[in-house]
Amino acid sequence: MTEDQQADNGLFITLVEQDRSERRRYRIYAGGEEPILFVHEDLLIRYRLLKGQFVDPALLPVIQEEDDRHRAYTLACVYLGAKPRTSKQIEQYLRRKELGESHIAYALQRLETEHYVDDEEYARQFAKQRIRTAQKGSRLVKQELQQRGISRQAAEEAVNAIDAGAELAAAKAAAAKRWRGLKGELPDRKRKLTAFLMRRGFAGDLIREAVRSAAADGIDSDEDAEDGLMLDN
Repeated sequence: MTEDQQADNGLFITLVEQDRSERRRYRIYAGGEEPILFVHEDLLIRYRLLKGQFVDPALLPVIQEEDDRHRAYTLACVYLGAKPRTSKQIEQYLRRKELGESHIAYALQRLETEHYVDDEEYARQFAKQRIRTAQKGSRLVKQELQQRGISRQAAEEAVNAIDAGAELAAAKAAAAKRWRGLKGELPDRKRKLTAFLMRRGFAGDLIREAVRSAAADGIDSDEDAEDGLMLDN
């Protein structure tokens, strides 16, 4: 094949080399030492970037741009595979990968369109989980949501949707567990427990009820233990 024929038909692909670290990405060569493209296999197939084929030089920036967007999207999907993420968390992750802002924006928009990312639903599920299993109050949960990039309004709506009874149960459970490790006279133990529950983000009315419940149960338990000792004698 002459240089004139190659120029008329485009760039002649002389080698297609699979990347060793990313098995679904390929380097495309057209006779030189440096690849003319480095793309995902989906684009390799779509544009028929195969050895012995021609590629129009004018298409190279178009293909590269599409690959950059595709790369941002696939990296985001892998990141989402471990656990749900907020838009902000995905954006920060992709920036650490040194991807362009337009490619990050494309990935986020596509993920939202496909309903893989939904910050409002994430906020609702996160709030329920943190209160139920981590025994944290709505005020702290709201802060945690905003730290994860959830808007103030969405965070507010998520914590407001939490059942008051569920949060009170969480406060009581946290208080009862903490009470067993507190030392000192009754007023001092109540003060320490109140401070502990405040740090966990519970509201004042819930704290008062949880402290009252923990102290009452703790006193009853102490009395039961003393009665048992007396019966053993």
